[in-house]
Amino acid sequence: MANKTNKIVLDSGWVAARSTEVHLTGTQLTTTQPPSTTKPTAPWMPALVPGTVLGTLVANKVVPDPFYGMNNQAIIDIADSGREHYTFWFFTTFKSKLAANQHLELNFRGVNYHALVFVNGHLRVLPRGMFRRHCLDVTDILDPKGHNLLAVLVYPPDHPGRIPVNGGQGGDHEIGKDVATQYVEGWDWMAPIRDRNTGIWDEASISVTGPVKIIDPHLVSTFFDNYKRVYLHATTELENKSSWVAQCDLNIQVTSELEGNVCLVEHLQTQHLSIPAGKSVQFTFPQIFFYKPNLWWPNGMGKQSLYNVSITVDVKGYGESDSWNHLFGFRKIESHIDSATGGRLFKVNGQPIFIRGGNWILSDGLLRLSQQRYKTDIKFHADMNFNMIRCWGGGLAERPEFYHYCDIYGLLVWQEFWITGDVDGRGEPVSNPNGPLDHDLFMFCARDTVKLLRNHASLALWVGGNEQTPPPDINNALKNDLKLHPHFENSNGTGNPMHNSSDPSLCLDGTRIYIQGSMWDGFANGKGDFTDGPYEIQYPESFFKDDFYNYGFNPEVGSVGVPVAATIRATMPPEGWNFPLFRKLQSGYVEEVPNPIWEYHKYIPYSKPDKVQDQILKYGMPRDLDDFCLKAQLVNYIQYRALLEGWTSHMWTKFTGVLIWKTQNPWTGLRGQFYDHLHDQTAGFYGCRHAAEPIHVQLNLATYFVEVVNTTSEQLSADVAVEVSAWDIEGACLYYKNYEKVSVPGKKTVPIAEMTYHKSQHVKPVYFLLLKLYYKSDFRVISRNFYWLHRHGDDYKLLEAYRNKPAPLKITSDILVKGSSYEVLINLHNTAKNPHSKSLTYKNNFVTHVGEGDFDMASLEESANGVSEEHKQEGSLFKRIYKRFSGETDTESVTDGLRVSEINGDETGVAFFLHFSVHASKTDYKEGEDTRILPVHYSDNYFSLVPGERMDIKLKFKVPTGVSPRITLHGWNYLDSQRVY
Repeated sequence: MANKTNKIVLDSGWVAARSTEVHLTGTQLTTTQPPSTTKPTAPWMPALVPGTVLGTLVANKVVPDPFYGMNNQAIIDIADSGREHYTFWFFTTFKSKLAANQHLELNFRGVNYHALVFVNGHLRVLPRGMFRRHCLDVTDILDPKGHNLLAVLVYPPDHPGRIPVNGGQGGDHEIGKDVATQYVEGWDWMAPIRDRNTGIWDEASISVTGPVKIIDPHLVSTFFDNYKRVYLHATTELENKSSWVAQCDLNIQVTSELEGNVCLVEHLQTQHLSIPAGKSVQFTFPQIFFYKPNLWWPNGMGKQSLYNVSITVDVKGYGESDSWNHLFGFRKIESHIDSATGGRLFKVNGQPIFIRGGNWILSDGLLRLSQQRYKTDIKFHADMNFNMIRCWGGGLAERPEFYHYCDIYGLLVWQEFWITGDVDGRGEPVSNPNGPLDHDLFMFCARDTVKLLRNHASLALWVGGNEQTPPPDINNALKNDLKLHPHFENSNGTGNPMHNSSDPSLCLDGTRIYIQGSMWDGFANGKGDFTDGPYEIQYPESFFKDDFYNYGFNPEVGSVGVPVAATIRATMPPEGWNFPLFRKLQSGYVEEVPNPIWEYHKYIPYSKPDKVQDQILKYGMPRDLDDFCLKAQLVNYIQYRALLEGWTSHMWTKFTGVLIWKTQNPWTGLRGQFYDHLHDQTAGFYGCRHAAEPIHVQLNLATYFVEVVNTTSEQLSADVAVEVSAWDIEGACLYYKNYEKVSVPGKKTVPIAEMTYHKSQHVKPVYFLLLKLYYKSDFRVISRNFYWLHRHGDDYKLLEAYRNKPAPLKITSDILVKGSSYEVLINLHNTAKNPHSKSLTYKNNFVTHVGEGDFDMASLEESANGVSEEHKQEGSLFKRIYKRFSGETDTESVTDGLRVSEINGDETGVAFFLHFSVHASKTDYKEGEDTRILPVHYSDNYFSLVPGERMDIKLKFKVPTGVSPRITLHGWNYLDSQRVY
């Protein structure tokens, strides 16, 4: 993130009150009659800043939690209350005493929708627009003693709109007349936000500079000689706030981190310039040359190497006046419409990248945004092996914190501006086709957003709107402002430095493409017709068929997403714990009828009458909520794994990419998600994680051919082989094949052979299929994939009888504790007798890939003090967890030793659909109470083990103060959860 070292964030000590309940002026509040910020009295209350009015009301329990049950219906909507009801005062104090020639600025990175600001009795106005920064120089009105009073009167959007009886996409669409988020009037996946996100919703801060200020530097890298020569270009605006000519030394420094806190200075450059009094100038540094720098790569293609670029300005007679720094990645992103598929094809550093990612709305519907939540959100996407996130046009222009973690974890970002078809030209009633009323305001916000985000390596493209293009004048302005610099029209990293072209850092951007809409120019059918979707349950094999989707890049395809039962209980009262009714129709299909709370939370069913039979009922009628949600997880896993495997089966021959609608919910919704609003993953998360591996072995569910997908640029050597085995539910191996002559070029999907067991006369009604891609030399597993399948025309109901037949398991856990942070390594061994004698890879000794999570596997140490020799050998299978947390010493960590537990099940069998959860240890548990500790990062979950197999699972989590965790294991054929720690 861009950072000012002289910035103080104002994120605490705020109070708020409804404007109609405050009978004082802004001048009085910030001079003679300020409210108390330590012991506020009515109508004042502690406030969330950054945050929204509704977020503050919820935090103070003035209104109920709108995300729980039907509570949102009990909160008055702004359409009924009037805008005054959600017009609020926010008040705080800050201390600052300036030295000579210093200036203090009050900064608001986002206010919705406009505001009056009072500082020590003086008024400043923040103009309209949710997506614009505000910077107020308040030097001349500061208190001489350093104690300053700040009051902000925030007004809601001008056109908050009304919610029609039947809801609808974006309500009555009135919100589209403002430059603001459009989801707030409700959507088919979201209930309305009652205050329309009114508030100081993004960072507020003060910053102190000397006479000269640095404004919005722009960093650009250009590449030559096949990416061996790289030039860094930098331009910045400098403002001289003084009344005299400033003689400046402008410095730029580029450093890279070697290890820990040790940095290497790569370049240091100083330039001298004079800035007239009261003027602003634009300065471009001479280009800085690098030879073979470490490049930034997307997730799955290589490391996310980042350099710290620091710019400082020293003023003669004053010293350092201002400073700025930003993490910057050397990379080049290109795209074009692929002639073979018609889809948009992306390249990073000259290498094609097959896009597998998801659509993103925002982290939280009440804009309770935080670095920690962003970190979890983005890491979850990286853990699913995704490489792109699309920021949908009805949500946010995402924040620098979001982009910072996308830079860190390698997620390319498709960023849309604030246009959506439903709110800008269609729907019921038909919405205003001309976008927001104030086109100049839209463009001001757009340009300011570009300046805020353009230096992030992860930002891949700008898009005008969702399923719509902006009005012609806005669209043309964006095309002109964001047109590619001539250097970035070049399709490779060869050539000579520019001689006749202007410096690319002089552009507003110029380094990444602008596309006018999400279904244009290589996306969907490329012409803006409604050719994205579908958005409901599918038969898994459908995703592999040639006629499932006809265009090269699908920007939105969605499906189901029910969370685990614990989330239902945590977010709904008991009347919401009833799973849907199953109603048989005359057609023979089943229709699901959800209870009113599920319906309000936008439940999408696991059946599509006349198209898809109910996929939960394939496992039998659910007994209760837990059983329904467990069976939903089985379907979630299959559904999303098949979706991505179907797309990669046609990689480059038919498709260039796919984005799933959607990865998460900004509230407690019941559709289209891989993790819920509480940060617990669904099984679909792990179906995606496996399907999107850079190198992956899979079964084509339409042809039953085993395929190997290689999205990397390296050919798989002759040392690789594929093992295929089928097992019955009792653990007997029914079918075994080993294919040792496997050759898979880079960027290819290759069919290996047909899996023929399903054609056998003796095929079991239900069976398991295990695929492994491995190295023949040492049997290390590159990719492992486990399927549960049924005979044609059958279902999975036979699995029901298997639930009381646990396979024997030996579970060894190793725990490392540092304060509130836990790292746990668990080894599971299915000790069932008679593993298949020919199986070469039953130990599951996996290849370690670069960038796998937060665990440094290269530095693991063995240590088994105080345990038996048998347990020492067990521990050596997976070694001991590396005893170092980032930036912390080994001596501060505490290891809790090896723990071994055993489940004495039947002598044979498959351990099916095992999954862990972490809870707070409690003895006074109440029904419906949520004891989970969230979030937890798992290396895998919802997995299965055939007889003889071993698996290492890594967990990482933090616990609240004073809480002891317990880790439990659940499984399909394990009726009771097993505590393993």
